[in-house]
Amino acid sequence: MHQPSSPSRIDWVARSCRLLAATAAEFSQTRPFAGLTIGTGIHLEPKTVALLMTLRAGGAHLVCTGNLNSTQPETVDYLQAQGITVFATQTTDAAEHGTSLDAILAEKPDLLLDNGGDLFARAAERPYANLLGGTEETTSGRTRLLPMRDKLAMPILVINDSPIKQFAENKHAVGQSLFESYLRFTNRSTNGKRVTIFGYGACGKGTAACFRNAFSTVSVVDINPVTTLEAHLDGFVTPLRAEAIRSADILITVTGYPAIITAADLPLIKDGAILMNGGHFPHEIDVEGFHSSPDVVGVDRYEAEHIETIRMQDGRSFHILGAGHMANLAGPRPLGNTVESMDLGFALQARCLERVAKGGLGKEACVIPVPADIDAIVASAYLDLAR
Repeated sequence: MHQPSSPSRIDWVARSCRLLAATAAEFSQTRPFAGLTIGTGIHLEPKTVALLMTLRAGGAHLVCTGNLNSTQPETVDYLQAQGITVFATQTTDAAEHGTSLDAILAEKPDLLLDNGGDLFARAAERPYANLLGGTEETTSGRTRLLPMRDKLAMPILVINDSPIKQFAENKHAVGQSLFESYLRFTNRSTNGKRVTIFGYGACGKGTAACFRNAFSTVSVVDINPVTTLEAHLDGFVTPLRAEAIRSADILITVTGYPAIITAADLPLIKDGAILMNGGHFPHEIDVEGFHSSPDVVGVDRYEAEHIETIRMQDGRSFHILGAGHMANLAGPRPLGNTVESMDLGFALQARCLERVAKGGLGKEACVIPVPADIDAIVASAYLDLAR
């Protein structure tokens, strides 16, 4: 009789990332990163392990850190057991996170895999000779790095600007995972709730669709009138901002920009409303501004659930999930986006790093979209596995 084994969630994810497994098999033969060190600053959770193992199969020496409030200790333990250098803790403290980023750059990696521009922004201020370039995962990071192009002057490919990333991960997976996260945090219904989505990019589109499919009435707020028109024609309510806040039972930010909901909005927030953020940085909802407002008389913290209740002078209260951090990688048992979407997105990462490592891109490729031929390679490979 066979004895049952006890594989982990990391094992489950690795076995589910078929595209990365195929890419790793190829890289083990071609060795595109032989002799190179790759420094990574990206969420350390099980799906990231599959990407990192793929890069190591290609010959890379890895030095890794995570992002604010998303590092999962079991992932760090696993990577360290594999002999990978990790400088990361589960922290919401920006200074502590900065120490980890500095430790990565002290290793002078040849390539950077960045998420939010943390590593490249530091490298722009403290350049070193052997840095070839790398990748940036997010819209937030692209926005941050664009003004630094002259300082950076190296190839940096923005994964978020790939159409595959836009529809597979941002539209479909972020929408699903934020919906799942609302349920996971609150155990509350979405039926009949009024939901306001801030931002109607790909992430906003997916989030709006998921909550509408769960029988919510969904409003959309976007500063771009053309995008707002698109939301209107897609069948969503598009009220003015103040009314969209005042009427909402659930408010969700997915813009990539700071100060979307602030203390100035406190008079508008409905009693019992729930606020959550899906953007990369924890500054779309100004939690600290709420705490310091004279209109706030107290904060109740449900520690195990990672929920804060803000109590107002006038008797109203509202709730914030995950302290305003990216909700799908915060709170109890954070799962992030679906395995299949990250298999695709991380295959783009691996192929883009391969392209930069080959040295065929110049400084004019600084903070540009994924080359179209890489999109085609990844899409074809995924479809071949799906057929």
